[in-house]
Amino acid sequence: MEKITARNNDKIKYACSLAASASKRRESGEFLLEGARLCSDAARSGVEIVRAFFTADAVSDYAQYVRAVEAVCGECFEISGEVARKLSDTGTPQGVFCVCGMKDHSPAPLKEGGRYLMLENVQDPSNLGAILRTAEALGIDAVIVSGGCDIYNPKALRAAMGSSLRVDIITPDDPVSFIGSNSGGGIHFLACVPSADALEIGNAVKDFSGGTTVCVLGNEGNGLTKETIDACDVRVTIPMRGRAESLNVSAAAAIAAWELVR
Repeated sequence: MEKITARNNDKIKYACSLAASASKRRESGEFLLEGARLCSDAARSGVEIVRAFFTADAVSDYAQYVRAVEAVCGECFEISGEVARKLSDTGTPQGVFCVCGMKDHSPAPLKEGGRYLMLENVQDPSNLGAILRTAEALGIDAVIVSGGCDIYNPKALRAAMGSSLRVDIITPDDPVSFIGSNSGGGIHFLACVPSADALEIGNAVKDFSGGTTVCVLGNEGNGLTKETIDACDVRVTIPMRGRAESLNVSAAAAIAAWELVR
């Protein structure tokens, strides 16, 4: 295994640029994944692994995970601890990193009878990752992510704990256009809002149980835009008995997902 000890090595600089820049990720179609378990998950999930980096300690400490990556990656490098710290987005890196190819997230036809979450301009990578993890756990058919945080942001990848590598994700450019092109024909879009005069989400989901249902959630600070709300079929809300005015978007998404699938 070829060794890399210089922090300014071209392959290291490229990997760092993928971690730091969403535009670089979009331009290249690649992203940097960090962590023994996550990189192993990527290898086992059929994600294209272009290049892998391991410290000598990681090869020993995480042998099973490293072998899973080596089995599907032809270009592996041993790196020094100093290089690992440059690549890492955490304070205590495990010393396992992969440059991976992005999956295709182009809009696709929604499945008849499917259950979907749609996010408009969710900004916090921890929220995005948590939503993807919940969606996979509860069996949501896909998550539609329009604007906001890049799904390949390192913090979002870490918060998703591998779910972003397995769950289907659709990334339309414009939520209103996406809703408009998919509405009708048994597909119903529910705008989730913190409003007492909206329908309770559980009742609304029952009303649309025979078709495809998409629950649409908005930005942490401002919620859904008026244009997106108007494009949806109905406004729904999660009833709250306490004094809080709203829920964190990842908590709201978890409740919405549960109502969709139960």
